Amino acid sequence: MKTITTDELQQRLEAGEDLNIIDVREADEVAAGMIPGAKHIPLGEIENRVSELGDTKPYYMVCRSGARSGRASEFLNDQGVEAINVEGGMLNWNGESQA
Repeated sequence: MKTITTDELQQRLEAGEDLNIIDVREADEVAAGMIPGAKHIPLGEIENRVSELGDTKPYYMVCRSGARSGRASEFLNDQGVEAINVEGGMLNWNGESQA
């Protein structure tokens, strides 16, 4: 499984790259703030919503610590969708957050 650090992800966002970021945390966790531009799809809904994801660009999967996003990444990769796990998740995120 491919991974990226939060610092690398932040650098790419600050450089203006258009990235597909999926936050797989629960609604109450996301309410505390998420990476600007991220789409919220709770882990429990990934299987039913995989059809919403295209296969042209990779998806950067984020959760609180990296465990749930790792499971989501493995599932999506098995479905033919390129998914990259954000190591350390929001616990390591030092960039801007939006509610």
